[in-house]
Amino acid sequence: MLLAVVVSNSEGNILVERFNGVPPEERLHWRTFLVKLGVDNLKGAKTEELFIASHKSVSVVYTVLGDVCIYVVGKDDYDELALAEVIFVLTSTVKDVCGGKPPTERMFLDKYGKICLCLDEIFWQGILENTDKDRIKRLIRLKPPTEF
Repeated sequence: MLLAVVVSNSEGNILVERFNGVPPEERLHWRTFLVKLGVDNLKGAKTEELFIASHKSVSVVYTVLGDVCIYVVGKDDYDELALAEVIFVLTSTVKDVCGGKPPTERMFLDKYGKICLCLDEIFWQGILENTDKDRIKRLIRLKPPTEF
């Protein structure tokens, strides 16, 4: 199960978060842990360079994309390899939404609504649903389907 997707800026402020199957009382712990992990390890990291960590029998894969840091937490079937696939889909989709290049924090916030729609199309209730960029792009247009 995909437990969490968290996006923060380089200072550690949370921009977007999605939790699945994580009790509300544990969410603060995860936010703090992920932000500290990023602050400690992502200074000077290249864009889209993947980092891997483990915590309480779950896997964490995280990266930098422009001015934002993306963290993905999973357990069971979502090991490091599956989480790397989730990160790849997230980074490529966010770059597409932001004009084909890694986003600045301002650009990320300007496109916040569309990025949240992309997150909703990529995974649902902790399960990866869509990995095709073109399909995600079609799904977030907010138009009724013309073909059945």
